[in-house]
Amino acid sequence: MPRYGTFVEGGTVYVESDDGAVEVGPLDEVIEGVGGPAWTISYTEAEKRRYPEAVTADEGLTVDVADVLQTMTHGERFVATLAACPAEASGAADLSPRMGLFVGKLLENLENGLD
Repeated sequence: MPRYGTFVEGGTVYVESDDGAVEVGPLDEVIEGVGGPAWTISYTEAEKRRYPEAVTADEGLTVDVADVLQTMTHGERFVATLAACPAEASGAADLSPRMGLFVGKLLENLENGLD
């Protein structure tokens, strides 16, 4: 099953696909969408109790969001869904549906580790 990478070119985030790159949007908007350029890894006490075997040595480590973003890979289904989402925001929405989907996956990866 192929995996498709993420890259930044000219300040814009793209996801590779078989049909050419899918434009997500400006890097600064993606970073704003996750709350800023840095992410500090943390685990709640409930998570530590629920998963006592989990390695939490990385707690407190701060990572660069742009670096994490560029290491993300995606399956065919995600890329197809991303490409099908509108690239423009509508109404009072701050993010387009396409960027919202991407930011959601980035947040998931920041919270749970890279997919």
